Amino acid sequence: MMAAESFEETLFEALTEDTDDDGGLTPSAAEAEPGNFLRHAAALSMTKLADGLLDPKLVLSWLLTHLGAGSVFVGLLVPIREAGALLPQLLTAPRIRAMARRKWAWAAGSAVQGAACAAIVAAGLTLSGAAAGIAVCAALAVLALARSVCSVSYKDVLGKTVGKARRGSATGLASSVAAAGVVAFALLLLVGSAERYLLVVGALTLAAALWLVAGAIFATLREEPTPGEVDGTAWGQLRLLREDPQLVRLIAARGLLTATALAPPYLVLLGAGAGGGALEQLGALVLASAAASFLSSYVWGRLADRSSRTVLSRSGSAGAAALAAALALDMAGLAGTAWAMPVVLFGLMIAYHGVRQGRSTYLVDMAPADLRTAYTAVSNTVIGLVLLGSGVFGALAALAGPGATLALFAAMCLGAVAVARGLDEVEEGL
Repeated sequence: MMAAESFEETLFEALTEDTDDDGGLTPSAAEAEPGNFLRHAAALSMTKLADGLLDPKLVLSWLLTHLGAGSVFVGLLVPIREAGALLPQLLTAPRIRAMARRKWAWAAGSAVQGAACAAIVAAGLTLSGAAAGIAVCAALAVLALARSVCSVSYKDVLGKTVGKARRGSATGLASSVAAAGVVAFALLLLVGSAERYLLVVGALTLAAALWLVAGAIFATLREEPTPGEVDGTAWGQLRLLREDPQLVRLIAARGLLTATALAPPYLVLLGAGAGGGALEQLGALVLASAAASFLSSYVWGRLADRSSRTVLSRSGSAGAAALAAALALDMAGLAGTAWAMPVVLFGLMIAYHGVRQGRSTYLVDMAPADLRTAYTAVSNTVIGLVLLGSGVFGALAALAGPGATLALFAAMCLGAVAVARGLDEVEEGL
Protein backbone atom coordinates (compact mmCIF):
# COMPACT_ATOMS: atom_id res chain seq x y z
CA MET A 1 0.00 0.00 0.00
CA MET A 2 2.79 2.41 0.92
CA ALA A 3 4.63 1.64 -2.34
CA ALA A 4 1.46 2.35 -4.35
CA GLU A 5 0.90 5.64 -2.54
CA SER A 6 4.54 6.64 -3.10
CA PHE A 7 4.20 5.89 -6.82
CA GLU A 8 0.99 7.92 -7.00
CA GLU A 9 2.65 10.91 -5.32
CA THR A 10 5.69 10.70 -7.60
CA LEU A 11 3.56 10.60 -10.73
CA PHE A 12 1.28 13.33 -9.40
CA GLU A 13 4.21 15.66 -8.75
CA ALA A 14 5.63 14.98 -12.21
CA LEU A 15 2.36 15.89 -13.91
CA THR A 16 1.41 19.01 -11.95
CA GLU A 17 2.78 22.22 -10.48
CA ASP A 18 2.58 23.76 -6.99
CA THR A 19 1.90 20.44 -5.27
CA ASP A 20 2.84 21.95 -1.89
CA ASP A 21 -0.22 24.21 -2.00
CA ASP A 22 -3.48 22.59 -0.84
CA GLY A 23 -5.38 24.26 -3.71
CA GLY A 24 -8.34 25.03 -1.47
CA LEU A 25 -8.88 21.42 -0.40
CA THR A 26 -9.56 20.19 3.12
CA PRO A 27 -6.66 18.36 4.85
CA SER A 28 -8.16 14.92 4.19
CA ALA A 29 -8.95 15.77 0.56
CA ALA A 30 -5.41 17.09 0.08
CA GLU A 31 -4.00 13.84 1.46
CA ALA A 32 -6.05 11.82 -1.03
CA GLU A 33 -5.38 14.18 -3.97
CA PRO A 34 -2.54 12.25 -5.70
CA GLY A 35 -4.62 9.11 -6.07
CA ASN A 36 -7.75 11.07 -6.93
CA PHE A 37 -5.88 13.09 -9.57
CA LEU A 38 -4.77 9.88 -11.31
CA ARG A 39 -8.25 8.36 -11.08
CA HIS A 40 -9.70 11.49 -12.64
CA ALA A 41 -7.16 11.32 -15.46
CA ALA A 42 -7.77 7.59 -16.05
CA ALA A 43 -11.56 7.72 -16.01
CA LEU A 44 -11.76 10.88 -18.07
CA SER A 45 -9.24 9.51 -20.59
CA MET A 46 -11.48 6.51 -21.14
CA THR A 47 -14.67 8.50 -21.59
CA LYS A 48 -13.00 11.02 -23.89
CA LEU A 49 -11.60 8.18 -26.00
CA ALA A 50 -15.05 6.61 -26.09
CA ASP A 51 -16.46 9.96 -27.24
CA GLY A 52 -13.89 10.09 -30.03
CA LEU A 53 -14.65 6.55 -31.16
CA LEU A 54 -18.41 7.24 -31.19
CA ASP A 55 -18.21 10.71 -32.86
CA PRO A 56 -21.73 11.40 -34.18
CA LYS A 57 -20.38 13.84 -36.77
CA LEU A 58 -18.28 11.13 -38.39
CA VAL A 59 -18.46 7.57 -37.08
CA LEU A 60 -22.20 7.31 -36.44
CA SER A 61 -22.98 9.28 -39.59
CA TRP A 62 -20.90 6.83 -41.60
CA LEU A 63 -22.53 3.84 -39.87
CA LEU A 64 -26.09 5.00 -40.56
CA THR A 65 -25.19 5.77 -44.17
CA HIS A 66 -23.66 2.30 -44.50
CA LEU A 67 -26.83 0.77 -43.05
CA GLY A 68 -29.03 2.72 -45.46
CA ALA A 69 -30.86 4.61 -42.71
CA GLY A 70 -31.41 7.76 -44.79
CA SER A 71 -30.24 11.34 -44.47
CA VAL A 72 -33.04 12.34 -42.07
CA PHE A 73 -31.57 10.16 -39.33
CA VAL A 74 -28.01 11.20 -40.11
CA GLY A 75 -29.09 14.83 -39.75
CA LEU A 76 -30.57 14.15 -36.30
CA LEU A 77 -27.40 12.71 -34.77
CA VAL A 78 -25.53 15.89 -33.81
CA PRO A 79 -28.60 17.80 -32.52
CA ILE A 80 -29.62 14.82 -30.39
CA ARG A 81 -26.14 14.48 -28.93
CA GLU A 82 -25.46 18.17 -28.26
CA ALA A 83 -28.89 19.31 -27.09
CA GLY A 84 -29.51 16.11 -25.13
CA ALA A 85 -26.25 16.53 -23.24
CA LEU A 86 -26.69 20.20 -22.35
CA LEU A 87 -30.33 21.23 -22.09
CA PRO A 88 -31.49 18.83 -19.29
CA GLN A 89 -28.84 19.99 -16.85
CA LEU A 90 -30.97 22.73 -15.36
CA LEU A 91 -33.43 20.05 -14.23
CA THR A 92 -30.94 17.45 -13.03
CA ALA A 93 -28.60 19.80 -11.16
CA PRO A 94 -30.76 20.29 -8.03
CA ARG A 95 -31.06 16.53 -7.46
CA ILE A 96 -27.33 16.05 -7.92
CA ARG A 97 -26.60 18.89 -5.50
CA ALA A 98 -28.69 17.03 -2.94
CA MET A 99 -26.31 14.06 -3.07
CA ALA A 100 -23.64 13.89 -0.38
CA ARG A 101 -21.18 12.12 -2.73
CA ARG A 102 -21.73 13.23 -6.31
CA LYS A 103 -19.21 10.77 -7.75
CA TRP A 104 -22.04 8.23 -7.84
CA ALA A 105 -23.97 10.38 -10.30
CA TRP A 106 -20.97 10.49 -12.65
CA ALA A 107 -20.23 6.77 -12.28
CA ALA A 108 -23.86 5.86 -12.99
CA GLY A 109 -23.98 8.22 -15.97
CA SER A 110 -20.85 6.65 -17.43
CA ALA A 111 -22.29 3.16 -17.00
CA VAL A 112 -25.53 4.16 -18.75
CA GLN A 113 -23.52 5.64 -21.63
CA GLY A 114 -21.73 2.31 -21.97
CA ALA A 115 -25.02 0.44 -22.06
CA ALA A 116 -26.45 2.86 -24.64
CA CYS A 117 -23.34 2.49 -26.81
CA ALA A 118 -23.72 -1.30 -26.59
CA ALA A 119 -27.29 -0.87 -27.85
CA ILE A 120 -25.93 1.09 -30.82
CA VAL A 121 -23.55 -1.78 -31.56
CA ALA A 122 -26.44 -4.25 -31.42
CA ALA A 123 -28.48 -2.09 -33.79
CA GLY A 124 -25.53 -1.84 -36.18
CA LEU A 125 -25.15 -5.60 -36.24
CA THR A 126 -28.81 -6.59 -36.58
CA LEU A 127 -30.78 -3.76 -38.22
CA SER A 128 -30.78 -1.77 -41.43
CA GLY A 129 -32.70 1.03 -43.08
CA ALA A 130 -35.11 3.17 -41.07
CA ALA A 131 -35.20 0.63 -38.22
CA ALA A 132 -31.46 1.10 -37.69
CA GLY A 133 -31.86 4.87 -37.81
CA ILE A 134 -34.62 4.88 -35.20
CA ALA A 135 -32.74 2.50 -32.89
CA VAL A 136 -29.43 4.34 -33.11
CA CYS A 137 -31.04 7.76 -32.58
CA ALA A 138 -33.02 6.46 -29.58
CA ALA A 139 -29.91 4.93 -28.01
CA LEU A 140 -27.96 8.12 -28.68
CA ALA A 141 -30.67 10.13 -26.91
CA VAL A 142 -30.28 7.94 -23.81
CA LEU A 143 -26.50 8.31 -24.05
CA ALA A 144 -26.81 12.11 -24.30
CA LEU A 145 -29.05 12.30 -21.24
CA ALA A 146 -26.57 10.19 -19.25
CA ARG A 147 -23.78 12.42 -20.51
CA SER A 148 -25.64 15.45 -19.15
CA VAL A 149 -25.62 13.87 -15.67
CA CYS A 150 -21.87 13.30 -15.94
CA SER A 151 -21.28 16.83 -17.14
CA VAL A 152 -23.25 18.54 -14.41
CA SER A 153 -21.70 16.45 -11.63
CA TYR A 154 -18.10 16.29 -12.82
CA LYS A 155 -16.94 19.84 -12.13
CA ASP A 156 -18.23 19.66 -8.59
CA VAL A 157 -16.42 16.38 -7.89
CA LEU A 158 -13.27 17.75 -9.53
CA GLY A 159 -13.40 20.83 -7.34
CA LYS A 160 -13.76 18.72 -4.18
CA THR A 161 -10.97 16.25 -4.96
CA VAL A 162 -8.30 18.10 -7.03
CA GLY A 163 -6.60 21.35 -6.00
CA LYS A 164 -7.29 24.65 -7.72
CA ALA A 165 -3.96 24.94 -9.55
CA ARG A 166 -4.03 21.35 -10.84
CA ARG A 167 -7.49 20.79 -12.31
CA GLY A 168 -6.60 21.85 -15.83
CA SER A 169 -3.66 19.44 -15.80
CA ALA A 170 -5.99 16.53 -14.95
CA THR A 171 -8.47 17.27 -17.73
CA GLY A 172 -5.77 18.26 -20.23
CA LEU A 173 -3.81 15.06 -19.61
CA ALA A 174 -6.96 13.00 -20.11
CA SER A 175 -7.73 14.78 -23.39
CA SER A 176 -4.23 14.17 -24.76
CA VAL A 177 -4.21 10.49 -23.79
CA ALA A 178 -7.64 10.00 -25.37
CA ALA A 179 -6.55 11.85 -28.51
CA ALA A 180 -3.66 9.41 -28.93
CA GLY A 181 -6.21 6.61 -29.06
CA VAL A 182 -8.31 8.44 -31.63
CA VAL A 183 -5.17 9.02 -33.72
CA ALA A 184 -4.59 5.26 -33.73
CA PHE A 185 -8.20 4.70 -34.81
CA ALA A 186 -7.85 7.28 -37.59
CA LEU A 187 -4.70 5.55 -38.85
CA LEU A 188 -6.52 2.22 -38.91
CA LEU A 189 -9.28 3.81 -40.98
CA LEU A 190 -6.68 5.22 -43.36
CA VAL A 191 -4.41 2.21 -43.81
CA GLY A 192 -6.06 -0.70 -42.00
CA SER A 193 -6.60 -3.88 -43.95
CA ALA A 194 -9.83 -4.83 -42.17
CA GLU A 195 -13.17 -3.82 -43.65
CA ARG A 196 -14.21 -0.37 -42.43
CA TYR A 197 -17.57 -1.63 -41.17
CA LEU A 198 -15.82 -4.10 -38.88
CA LEU A 199 -13.44 -1.39 -37.66
CA VAL A 200 -16.35 0.90 -36.82
CA VAL A 201 -18.28 -1.83 -34.99
CA GLY A 202 -15.13 -2.83 -33.13
CA ALA A 203 -14.46 0.79 -32.14
CA LEU A 204 -18.00 1.22 -30.84
CA THR A 205 -17.71 -2.01 -28.84
CA LEU A 206 -14.49 -0.72 -27.29
CA ALA A 207 -16.20 2.59 -26.51
CA ALA A 208 -18.99 0.80 -24.63
CA ALA A 209 -16.43 -1.10 -22.54
CA LEU A 210 -14.46 2.08 -21.83
CA TRP A 211 -17.51 3.86 -20.43
CA LEU A 212 -18.27 0.93 -18.13
CA VAL A 213 -14.69 0.68 -16.84
CA ALA A 214 -14.47 4.46 -16.40
CA GLY A 215 -17.56 4.40 -14.19
CA ALA A 216 -16.01 1.69 -12.03
CA ILE A 217 -12.75 3.66 -11.65
CA PHE A 218 -14.55 6.90 -10.80
CA ALA A 219 -16.52 5.12 -8.09
CA THR A 220 -13.22 4.50 -6.24
CA LEU A 221 -12.55 8.24 -5.78
CA ARG A 222 -12.10 9.29 -2.17
CA GLU A 223 -14.73 12.03 -2.06
CA GLU A 224 -15.70 13.60 1.22
CA PRO A 225 -19.44 13.68 1.84
CA THR A 226 -20.94 17.14 1.56
CA PRO A 227 -24.32 17.78 3.15
CA GLY A 228 -26.67 18.53 0.30
CA GLU A 229 -30.23 19.67 -0.08
CA VAL A 230 -32.56 20.61 -2.89
CA ASP A 231 -32.26 24.40 -3.04
CA GLY A 232 -35.31 25.92 -4.69
CA THR A 233 -36.60 24.98 -8.12
CA ALA A 234 -34.64 24.05 -11.20
CA TRP A 235 -35.65 27.27 -12.93
CA GLY A 236 -34.72 29.24 -9.82
CA GLN A 237 -31.08 28.56 -10.64
CA LEU A 238 -31.37 31.07 -13.46
CA ARG A 239 -31.15 33.77 -10.80
CA LEU A 240 -27.39 33.29 -11.06
CA LEU A 241 -27.54 35.13 -14.37
CA ARG A 242 -28.78 38.19 -12.48
CA GLU A 243 -26.51 37.80 -9.48
CA ASP A 244 -23.15 37.08 -11.11
CA PRO A 245 -22.14 39.26 -14.07
CA GLN A 246 -18.92 37.27 -14.47
CA LEU A 247 -20.97 34.14 -15.18
CA VAL A 248 -22.90 36.05 -17.84
CA ARG A 249 -19.63 37.24 -19.39
CA LEU A 250 -18.20 33.71 -19.34
CA ILE A 251 -21.32 32.37 -21.05
CA ALA A 252 -21.11 35.16 -23.64
CA ALA A 253 -17.47 34.32 -24.39
CA ARG A 254 -18.24 30.61 -24.53
CA GLY A 255 -21.24 31.25 -26.78
CA LEU A 256 -19.13 33.20 -29.27
CA LEU A 257 -16.48 30.49 -29.14
CA THR A 258 -19.00 27.86 -30.25
CA ALA A 259 -17.80 28.98 -33.68
CA THR A 260 -14.81 26.67 -33.22
CA ALA A 261 -17.18 23.71 -32.86
CA LEU A 262 -19.61 24.73 -35.62
CA ALA A 263 -17.07 25.58 -38.32
CA PRO A 264 -15.58 22.15 -39.32
CA PRO A 265 -18.45 21.04 -41.60
CA TYR A 266 -18.10 24.29 -43.53
CA LEU A 267 -14.39 23.64 -44.01
CA VAL A 268 -15.32 20.36 -45.69
CA LEU A 269 -17.87 22.18 -47.85
CA LEU A 270 -15.32 24.84 -48.76
CA GLY A 271 -12.79 22.21 -49.81
CA ALA A 272 -15.36 20.20 -51.76
CA GLY A 273 -16.70 23.29 -53.49
CA ALA A 274 -13.18 24.16 -54.59
CA GLY A 275 -12.77 20.79 -56.25
CA GLY A 276 -11.33 18.83 -53.34
CA GLY A 277 -12.44 15.27 -52.67
CA ALA A 278 -14.20 15.55 -49.31
CA LEU A 279 -14.59 11.80 -48.95
CA GLU A 280 -10.95 11.18 -49.83
CA GLN A 281 -9.92 13.78 -47.23
CA LEU A 282 -12.12 12.30 -44.52
CA GLY A 283 -9.43 10.13 -42.95
CA ALA A 284 -6.97 13.01 -43.05
CA LEU A 285 -9.50 15.31 -41.37
CA VAL A 286 -10.09 12.82 -38.55
CA LEU A 287 -6.35 12.45 -38.10
CA ALA A 288 -5.82 16.22 -38.08
CA SER A 289 -8.51 16.70 -35.44
CA ALA A 290 -7.17 13.94 -33.20
CA ALA A 291 -3.56 15.12 -33.58
CA ALA A 292 -4.55 18.64 -32.57
CA SER A 293 -6.19 17.32 -29.41
CA PHE A 294 -3.21 15.12 -28.58
CA LEU A 295 -0.66 17.89 -29.00
CA SER A 296 -2.57 20.76 -27.41
CA SER A 297 -4.94 19.55 -24.68
CA TYR A 298 -2.38 18.95 -21.93
CA VAL A 299 -0.56 22.19 -22.79
CA TRP A 300 -3.81 24.14 -22.71
CA GLY A 301 -4.65 22.49 -19.38
CA ARG A 302 -1.38 23.55 -17.80
CA LEU A 303 -1.84 27.10 -19.12
CA ALA A 304 -5.39 27.15 -17.78
CA ASP A 305 -4.10 26.38 -14.30
CA ARG A 306 -2.14 29.65 -14.53
CA SER A 307 -4.83 31.76 -16.22
CA SER A 308 -7.93 30.21 -17.76
CA ARG A 309 -9.06 33.70 -18.80
CA THR A 310 -5.95 34.03 -20.96
CA VAL A 311 -6.55 30.58 -22.46
CA LEU A 312 -10.03 31.62 -23.57
CA SER A 313 -8.70 34.80 -25.14
CA ARG A 314 -5.87 33.04 -26.95
CA SER A 315 -8.21 30.29 -28.14
CA GLY A 316 -10.43 32.91 -29.75
CA SER A 317 -7.43 34.46 -31.50
CA ALA A 318 -6.27 31.04 -32.71
CA GLY A 319 -9.74 30.18 -34.00
CA ALA A 320 -10.03 33.45 -35.90
CA ALA A 321 -6.56 32.95 -37.41
CA ALA A 322 -7.38 29.42 -38.58
CA LEU A 323 -10.65 30.49 -40.19
CA ALA A 324 -8.97 33.50 -41.82
CA ALA A 325 -6.37 31.10 -43.24
CA ALA A 326 -9.17 29.00 -44.76
CA LEU A 327 -10.61 32.07 -46.47
CA ALA A 328 -7.17 33.13 -47.70
CA LEU A 329 -6.52 29.67 -49.15
CA ASP A 330 -9.88 29.79 -50.90
CA MET A 331 -9.11 33.21 -52.41
CA ALA A 332 -5.74 31.86 -53.60
CA GLY A 333 -7.42 28.90 -55.27
CA LEU A 334 -5.78 26.38 -52.92
CA ALA A 335 -8.75 25.29 -50.81
CA GLY A 336 -9.32 22.20 -52.94
CA THR A 337 -5.82 20.81 -52.46
CA ALA A 338 -5.43 17.62 -50.42
CA TRP A 339 -3.52 19.36 -47.63
CA ALA A 340 -5.33 22.69 -47.24
CA MET A 341 -8.43 21.84 -45.20
CA PRO A 342 -6.72 19.23 -42.97
CA VAL A 343 -4.08 21.83 -42.06
CA VAL A 344 -6.73 24.47 -41.32
CA LEU A 345 -8.75 21.98 -39.29
CA PHE A 346 -5.65 21.13 -37.28
CA GLY A 347 -5.27 24.79 -36.30
CA LEU A 348 -8.98 25.21 -35.61
CA MET A 349 -9.09 22.13 -33.38
CA ILE A 350 -6.15 23.43 -31.37
CA ALA A 351 -8.31 26.50 -30.69
CA TYR A 352 -11.35 24.30 -29.93
CA HIS A 353 -9.50 22.30 -27.29
CA GLY A 354 -8.23 25.52 -25.76
CA VAL A 355 -11.85 26.63 -25.45
CA ARG A 356 -12.80 23.37 -23.73
CA GLN A 357 -9.93 23.54 -21.26
CA GLY A 358 -10.29 27.26 -20.59
CA ARG A 359 -14.03 27.42 -20.00
CA SER A 360 -14.07 24.26 -17.86
CA THR A 361 -11.23 25.37 -15.60
CA TYR A 362 -12.56 28.93 -15.34
CA LEU A 363 -16.02 27.76 -14.30
CA VAL A 364 -14.71 25.40 -11.62
CA ASP A 365 -12.35 28.03 -10.22
CA MET A 366 -14.82 30.93 -10.26
CA ALA A 367 -17.88 29.19 -8.82
CA PRO A 368 -18.47 29.05 -5.06
CA ALA A 369 -17.88 25.50 -3.82
CA ASP A 370 -21.53 24.97 -2.89
CA LEU A 371 -22.81 26.31 -6.21
CA ARG A 372 -20.54 24.59 -8.76
CA THR A 373 -23.31 22.24 -9.86
CA ALA A 374 -25.76 25.11 -10.33
CA TYR A 375 -23.19 27.22 -12.20
CA THR A 376 -22.43 24.28 -14.49
CA ALA A 377 -26.09 23.58 -15.16
CA VAL A 378 -27.00 27.18 -15.94
CA SER A 379 -23.97 27.65 -18.18
CA ASN A 380 -24.48 24.43 -20.12
CA THR A 381 -28.23 24.92 -20.52
CA VAL A 382 -27.75 28.40 -21.97
CA ILE A 383 -24.99 27.12 -24.27
CA GLY A 384 -27.26 24.29 -25.39
CA LEU A 385 -29.78 26.90 -26.53
CA VAL A 386 -26.99 28.92 -28.16
CA LEU A 387 -25.80 25.84 -30.07
CA LEU A 388 -29.31 25.19 -31.35
CA GLY A 389 -29.65 28.83 -32.37
CA SER A 390 -26.18 28.99 -33.87
CA GLY A 391 -26.84 25.82 -35.84
CA VAL A 392 -29.94 27.33 -37.41
CA PHE A 393 -28.18 30.63 -38.00
CA GLY A 394 -25.22 28.81 -39.53
CA ALA A 395 -27.51 26.89 -41.84
CA LEU A 396 -29.17 30.12 -42.95
CA ALA A 397 -25.81 31.82 -43.40
CA ALA A 398 -24.70 28.88 -45.53
CA LEU A 399 -27.11 30.10 -48.20
CA ALA A 400 -24.49 32.74 -48.92
CA GLY A 401 -21.85 30.04 -49.24
CA PRO A 402 -19.39 28.35 -46.86
CA GLY A 403 -16.94 31.24 -47.23
CA ALA A 404 -19.42 33.76 -45.84
CA THR A 405 -20.30 31.38 -43.01
CA LEU A 406 -16.66 30.91 -42.07
CA ALA A 407 -16.14 34.68 -42.14
CA LEU A 408 -19.04 34.99 -39.67
CA PHE A 409 -17.48 32.38 -37.39
CA ALA A 410 -14.12 34.17 -37.56
CA ALA A 411 -15.85 37.38 -36.45
CA MET A 412 -17.45 35.49 -33.54
CA CYS A 413 -14.01 34.28 -32.43
CA LEU A 414 -12.66 37.84 -32.50
CA GLY A 415 -15.65 38.99 -30.48
CA ALA A 416 -14.91 36.29 -27.93
CA VAL A 417 -11.38 37.64 -27.50
CA ALA A 418 -12.73 41.03 -26.44
CA VAL A 419 -15.30 39.49 -24.10
CA ALA A 420 -12.81 37.06 -22.50
CA ARG A 421 -10.35 39.85 -21.76
CA GLY A 422 -12.99 41.44 -19.55
CA LEU A 423 -13.22 38.37 -17.30
CA ASP A 424 -11.70 38.52 -13.83
CA GLU A 425 -8.64 36.43 -13.04
CA VAL A 426 -9.75 33.51 -10.85
CA GLU A 427 -6.51 31.51 -10.50
CA GLU A 428 -4.40 32.09 -7.42
CA GLY A 429 -0.96 33.61 -7.49
CA LEU A 430 -1.69 36.00 -10.39
